[in-house]
Amino acid sequence: MTTTNGTPIGIAVIGAGYWGPNLVRNAQVTPGLHLEYLCDLDVARARAVLGGYSTVRATDDLDAVLSDPAVAAVAVATPAATHAGIAMAALSAGKHVLVEKPLAASLADGAKLVRTAEDAGLVLMLDHTYCYTPAVSHLRGLVRGGELGTLQYLDSVRINLGLVQADVDVVWDLAPHDLSILDSLLPDDVTPVSVAAHGADPLGCGQVCVAHLAVELSTGALAHIHVNWLSPTKVRTTIVGGSRRTAVWDDLNPTQRVAVYDRSIETRDPAELGVEARNQTRVSYRIGDMVAPALPEREALRTMMGEFAAAIGEGRAPLTDGRSGLRVLAMLEAASASLRRGGAAVPVEQLPAEVAA
Repeated sequence: MTTTNGTPIGIAVIGAGYWGPNLVRNAQVTPGLHLEYLCDLDVARARAVLGGYSTVRATDDLDAVLSDPAVAAVAVATPAATHAGIAMAALSAGKHVLVEKPLAASLADGAKLVRTAEDAGLVLMLDHTYCYTPAVSHLRGLVRGGELGTLQYLDSVRINLGLVQADVDVVWDLAPHDLSILDSLLPDDVTPVSVAAHGADPLGCGQVCVAHLAVELSTGALAHIHVNWLSPTKVRTTIVGGSRRTAVWDDLNPTQRVAVYDRSIETRDPAELGVEARNQTRVSYRIGDMVAPALPEREALRTMMGEFAAAIGEGRAPLTDGRSGLRVLAMLEAASASLRRGGAAVPVEQLPAEVAA
């Protein structure tokens, strides 16, 4: 996908740290995009990422990047606290913006970005990478297409021996992945109502390192998320339970990413049971087959970058647009408030009226 005049979309990557090199690599192989700059405060690091033979320009001058008419879009991969400021500067300069999670440090700042982008007719997109995996795309079809039946629960575990960060806790570091997946899977008429979060800092480092989030949905179903920086083993598993079928996604199992179980527990109305049966169980177990769908193996980040280019070229909202970023921010803020209140359930703030439509 290119611009309306057929030329590639000029893009600059802002940030050459942990995630920036991945964006650089995928921008360079995405049809319709042309990488113009890699911008970082450490120019030597940016040059090292690009390599000695690259024609992409390395710079530490963000203003120069944003004033260059060859740059139509930017991808922001800087520390989380800087996302809102850089994204706002780019939008104000008339650039489309792809920003790493989270969108901003607060729902209010995120809403300003969404309003600015929509008022200017610019694409604002979140790099919610997991939403572009074949597994999550398949799960989304199962949930929203009704094949699993009514959503009863979601359990997600994302644990590993991770880097204890100074600027964000484990909830803001890891949970955005799971919350964005939840947001992507939910049918349009199902919304998060509240979040109850419990966390611990066993290292005494001043940041919550282990946390459990319980997200109550408008249907009464519960989504449970466990995130942990301290586990010596890495686990990336999500179970989506429905009234008809249950899907299990193991992201670390390349031979069987997703398994769909035709097994469930069924209940009967007591009025339909005889007197003798009424005194026995009202629950029955249905045991059916397990199906492991064949899913393509492709890099989610490349699919995400292609969606960014397509959304710009087609003048439409991307799958993970600014509004999705706001919905994730609302759940993160509720989780943080719950941690401060000792685990009490905190309502998820509804999006501001001007960006809720």
